[in-house]
Amino acid sequence: MDERLERNKRFVAEFYDIIINQKDFERAKPYMGPRYKQHNPLVKDRPEGLGEFIEFLRTNAPEAHSEILRSFADGDYVILHVHSLRQPNTRGRAIIEIFRLDENGLIDEHWDVIQEIPETSQNPNTMF
Repeated sequence: MDERLERNKRFVAEFYDIIINQKDFERAKPYMGPRYKQHNPLVKDRPEGLGEFIEFLRTNAPEAHSEILRSFADGDYVILHVHSLRQPNTRGRAIIEIFRLDENGLIDEHWDVIQEIPETSQNPNTMF
């Protein structure tokens, strides 16, 4: 069981790097199941919807980069805690990415929760 969870985390981390940091839809396609369901209201369903989003990033945020700070796996779900920068030298955003893998171990579903990192905080803790 533990090996499967570790494999799922590695698989999702590779996929995430390809889509966000490398912005390479062709390399990302083999990681996705044909039903790829998207819960972010700004991105269409199916692999082609993600392809459109990657093209949006390539055009509008070519320097966008994300760093995975933590990953968790529970069964067919993988959760990433990410620091995302659309542009260098900005505070960026804290993102929780949730992926569900299908019966073939391919990425079948995605959710995300995105929060801008504020300039000031009411506590000394970071968002990471």
